[in-house]
Formats: sequence, structure tokens, C-alpha cells
Amino acid sequence: MTNNVIITGGGSGIGLACASLFAKQGANIVIMGRNEDKLIGAVSELKKIAPATSLIQFYAGDVGIEEQLAAAVDMAAIDGKLDIAVANAGTGGIGPIMATDTANWDQIMQTNLSGTFYTIKHVGIKMAASGGGAICAISSIAGIKTHRFMGPYCVSKAGIDMLVRNSADELGQNNIRVNSVCPGLVDTEIAAGLMTTDEVHQDYLNCMPLARTGITADIASAVGFLCGPDSTWITGVSLSVDGGHHLRRGPNVESFSRRIFGDDATNGKIPG
Repeated sequence: MTNNVIITGGGSGIGLACASLFAKQGANIVIMGRNEDKLIGAVSELKKIAPATSLIQFYAGDVGIEEQLAAAVDMAAIDGKLDIAVANAGTGGIGPIMATDTANWDQIMQTNLSGTFYTIKHVGIKMAASGGGAICAISSIAGIKTHRFMGPYCVSKAGIDMLVRNSADELGQNNIRVNSVCPGLVDTEIAAGLMTTDEVHQDYLNCMPLARTGITADIASAVGFLCGPDSTWITGVSLSVDGGHHLRRGPNVESFSRRIFGDDATNGKIPG
């Protein structure tokens, strides 16, 4: 039976890696994202590896806008059936808590946390009506370990993991499984600054028992497992895929804060 799949943030990075995994399995796929050019390119690449019978589509939209997310879910639910959803879309940011303005806080929460909520809500409605399915959210080690000067991002990701557990508890009665994957440092566009700043990159590696940077396929494989036939009795789990980083401490990104916000703000000395 062919699976119908939706992946938010599917135009690049972890989302595209997940889409590639499901494309090779012959799924019908909708990738959602804000950058239409990226989505067009991603669909072209996915069609090269998917069977000719697979339907590969994109929806250009913002997961933080509920109506747009709902429309993408409608597109993915062919004949009302939706089997797999990957809530991957996210954004980040660096800065001291006391120097974080409300607009930045709201943006991160709206994309990361509200966007995941909208995804689970609307995907759950479709799956409940069609016999069940599997949802996997992409969280982060930042939801498990404090990352100084990345407070809003950390809170949004911790919120995702609690949302996953509550959703799993509620949606299980409809044969819907809800899990999350918590990546560590992965070689993606959004992590480029962390990768190219030697002191920060090395600090990440120092915190990993398996001291290497992750690749997108590492995360996609975990998502494929949690959404696949080998995990049908697993729900409400947040799986760390981070080289063991969760066993130690969060990374030191203080140099970014000092460079962008200055010493006073980084030291917590904000004029009243």
C-alpha cells in the first residue's frame, strides 16, 4: 500500500533528507516550505529517485499560518488518507534572554511550536478519519540541554517534546503514533554559522562521545524508523540522535552573543 506523506520544511536539509527516504519507498509526498524556488528544485530531485507512479508535490506556505498548513495537509491527504507526517519546519536565533525582543520571541515560537501544533492538529484530524498514522516532529538537543544565549529556541523545542507526549497520549485511541527526533549538530544550512566558527564547532564535538558532526541522513533514518513498520508499539518518545551529546552539556555559543550583542548584554547588564 502506498503511503501519503507530508513534510514541512521539506525543501532542504533534514526535511529533504526525510522526503528522499520516503520517495525511495514509493510514497506520495507533499513538501511544504516558504521558499518556492527551493521547493521546485527539491521536487525535481525527488522525482529522480521516486517511482514513476509516485505523486511528488509542493505547497509554498508558512507553517506558522494555520490556514496555509491546513491547505498543505489537504493536498497531501489523497482521497482523505494521510499516513505519515514530519513536522520539521523551524527557525533559530541567538541572543541573551534580556536582550531578546518580543518580535523575535514570537517569531520563533510561532514557527517552531505553533507550527508543530498546527501540523499535529490538522494531520491528526485526517489520520483519525482514515484509520491512523504516524507523526514525527523534529525537536533538538536544545529542548533537552540548556544552550546559553539560545533561550527562545530552547523553550520552543522543549515545548515540542511536551506537545508530542500529550498528543501521543490523546491520539493513540485513534491509532495515531506521535514521536520526535532530537538532533544534535547536523550539517545543514541553518547550522552553517556553528559549523564555520572553529571554537564553537569544536566545543560541540567536545560534548559528543561520538565526536562527529551529524549528516541529514542520520536524522532521516531515525524518522523513517519512528514512522515505519518496525516501531508500531512506540509512541510518545523523544529520540536523541546527536552522537551522545545529550549525555553531557549544552554547547558554548557565547562568542556569537558577544559579537552580535556586545559584552554588556551578554553579561546581563541591560540598562533599565
